[in-house]
Amino acid sequence: MNETPHTELLSVEEMYAADRAAMDSGIPGERLMEAAGHAITAEIRRRWASRPTVVLCGPGNNGGDGFVVARLLQTAGWPVTVALLGARDGLTGDAGINAGRWEGEVVALSASVLDGAELVVDALFGAGLGRALDGEALAVVRALERMDVPCVAVDVPSGVHGDTGMVLGAAPHAGLTVTFFRRKPGHLLLPGRVRAGEVVVADIGIPEGVLDAIAPRTAANAPALWEDLFPQPALEAHKYTRGHALIAGGATMTGAARLAARAARRAGAGLVTVAGAPDQQAVYSADAPGLLTLPFTTADEFDEILADERKNAVLVGPGNGVNRTTHDTVLAAAERGRALVLDADALTVFGDDPKELFAALGGVPAVITPHEGEFSRLFRMTGDKLSRARAAARESGAVVLLKGADTVIAHPDGRAAINENAPPTLATAGAGDVLAGICVGLLAQEMPPFEAACAACWIHGAAAARFGPGLIAEDLCDTMPAIFRDLQN
Repeated sequence: MNETPHTELLSVEEMYAADRAAMDSGIPGERLMEAAGHAITAEIRRRWASRPTVVLCGPGNNGGDGFVVARLLQTAGWPVTVALLGARDGLTGDAGINAGRWEGEVVALSASVLDGAELVVDALFGAGLGRALDGEALAVVRALERMDVPCVAVDVPSGVHGDTGMVLGAAPHAGLTVTFFRRKPGHLLLPGRVRAGEVVVADIGIPEGVLDAIAPRTAANAPALWEDLFPQPALEAHKYTRGHALIAGGATMTGAARLAARAARRAGAGLVTVAGAPDQQAVYSADAPGLLTLPFTTADEFDEILADERKNAVLVGPGNGVNRTTHDTVLAAAERGRALVLDADALTVFGDDPKELFAALGGVPAVITPHEGEFSRLFRMTGDKLSRARAAARESGAVVLLKGADTVIAHPDGRAAINENAPPTLATAGAGDVLAGICVGLLAQEMPPFEAACAACWIHGAAAARFGPGLIAEDLCDTMPAIFRDLQN
């Protein structure tokens, strides 16, 4: 996906509002549509030479954009066929104006129009499609899915919902999607992200100021969201001023807490202590001489460790086991009110009574980091990923980091970010423990929970991408300094 300086993501309704605000400011809709067509055409001609092209036009403004593209390509000497869903005289407004400017033939939409095409422009339906494709549109899109022909989507691939990324019946796999002003959540959320291919955001003349009234609450996760709050040690800093992270270690699966501790130290926490079983102290410290260790067996003993108020951020869950000790350790940490990260077993252990966990988290600066399985045990809800994460954050009172290739970070106040830099090599054991460790390391340095979760997720993905193939979890920690250097620069 192309780099873009803008982090804001607009919902379908917000994009409609941006269009209306632009037109209310005196910019005719016809001019916006012409600019959109020019932008799409420029991106096409940048990538391909003249070839037989089929432009699939729908009955709305997306189809109007398609007519502009067809006219401009034909003027440039390209052989173009326009196929329309519905009647040409049924098009109204700006779409009708541009259909009238097309001087070539318009054929009825059918799968047969794709025969001989060497490029297809999908201008059937935009991001606001609210129902599953059916009839001839469904047949054409399914035929397009089976073809090995480049497809350029206007706004979003037809069948992809702009707010959710969900596929409504069918959607083509576009190699290029050209959208306007700002991306939408559906460009980043799966499966829409896969269907959209490369996404280019075109400037069609909508004034930046329209965002002031819209005040979007969803963003693409990027340093611009959180870099102002990212901890930078002052010249006079020392280890005690950089925070002290406490990590609950498991009695048998010691690797999880060791990875988390290494990540927390790399993330800048001044001190990191792993509290674990007395007979495992040597295991935790053997390969990490800079790591502190303390023994604990019961939640009461963990609470005694927390009596030291300098231990200002706590991670519970990785490798802890689904047992009463883990359950009570979470409650003890929450009772102390320290910044808290809960992952893995610390979430699963509350699967039978999630409300007990949510009640304990009231007022606690907390981040919970479930994958989909853990999420489904805590939150009995369905729907798209962005909506579920937002609802879960409201219900739990915690920042929710719902993991996956399209991780969503949601704040109880409605803010949300979608991460897009995670490579598939992160699907390896221990990667989630590293993510939790980065997060608790940033919380220890008093970064706010939402921004810490966003930063941890982005750093995690950037480190994996920097390392490349052959990644194992340990490599993430050792690659993090390079990512921090990039951030400083």
